[in-house]
Amino acid sequence: MLVITLVDRVGSGLWASVSVLYFTYVSGLSVAQVGTLAALAGAVGIAGAPIGGRLADRLPLTRVLIALQLLRALASLALLTTHAYGLLLAFSAVGSLADRAASVLTRLYATRVAGPDRVRYQAVNRTVANAGWALGGLGAAAALTLGTDTAYRGLLLGDALSFAAAALLTRRCAEPPSPSRTVTDSHAPAPTARRANPWHDRAYLAYVASESVLFLDDAVFKIGLPLWIAHASSAPHGLAPLLMVLNNVMVVALQVPLARFGATTRAARALLIPLSAAFALGGATMALSSTGGTVSATLLLTSSAALFTLAEILHATVSWELSVALAPGTAQGAYLGVHGLAQSAQRSLGPLAVTGAVATGPVGWTAFGTVIAAACLIQHRLVRARLHRTALSVPPVTVSEH
Repeated sequence: MLVITLVDRVGSGLWASVSVLYFTYVSGLSVAQVGTLAALAGAVGIAGAPIGGRLADRLPLTRVLIALQLLRALASLALLTTHAYGLLLAFSAVGSLADRAASVLTRLYATRVAGPDRVRYQAVNRTVANAGWALGGLGAAAALTLGTDTAYRGLLLGDALSFAAAALLTRRCAEPPSPSRTVTDSHAPAPTARRANPWHDRAYLAYVASESVLFLDDAVFKIGLPLWIAHASSAPHGLAPLLMVLNNVMVVALQVPLARFGATTRAARALLIPLSAAFALGGATMALSSTGGTVSATLLLTSSAALFTLAEILHATVSWELSVALAPGTAQGAYLGVHGLAQSAQRSLGPLAVTGAVATGPVGWTAFGTVIAAACLIQHRLVRARLHRTALSVPPVTVSEH
């Protein structure tokens, strides 16, 4: 699955960095049309996480994942066939839906295969994914030196082929054991856990709501830092891409080593305290970066980028463990699908949050870090209450199919 992740992310890296340029220069869309297309496709994609998770609890996971990869490939290829705005919107929406669903199923596969080592496995998987994004981005940069329509179409074709290759590679993966497809003894009543519904689980929904806030850091590097450097600090504009490089290097270097500090549910919950501090300090240093000269602004922005990256790494570790530990084993797919909504929601909320912070200045960034830090502490309390109830409950007995 790690090879599949690499292939998938190389293709995504080819396309993600040039999609706006493709729609602008090749399809001839206006700025408003491109923005609307991205927003609507992203909104449709939100539904992919719970749909994918629900399907994985009922059907063989690898077969569903293969179907989703092929759907992503077809959606990408379809973009090459038309410049009609309505069709581009429809094809982009289908691709976004399949992308979010495939993301949840990839996590679920790791959960089922790795078992107790799921946090380390996810850490390695994320490191590979970041490397794939970087390789794809370098490939896109090289192709864009040509500046032709053919180069743009070639990158989109490469994206589609990466999904097709991922589907072929997935066929070679063994189907992981699934708690949701175990059966009870014929003389015993069906366990209630099998009918668990995340939409009726208020405690899990509250946890997912807090996750939506913690995922807001994703927009810092994509939108917040570049805008802040351009409009409110005395740091050179060329610092923005360098901070993106710092983010990628830190993730690749530290994700796996730091994962061991959240390898158990108790340890993952404990990480929420230093995670809270990292978010608060990241917002504070961002605010202070507007108060000095070029050198101090550069140093403070670099410190802020390092702190937000550390927070990103710690949160990934915490999220991998808690999202699974808080879910019933017989409904992991459905629960992880709902958890996937948190990351999908931040794609809409994140840009609004960071642009609001930029618009309100140092106070805005201080508030940004403080609010996320508070959400960490709230989650720390929510998880304690949930785990306490889980410890007091008696798990249902199931027997495997023969």
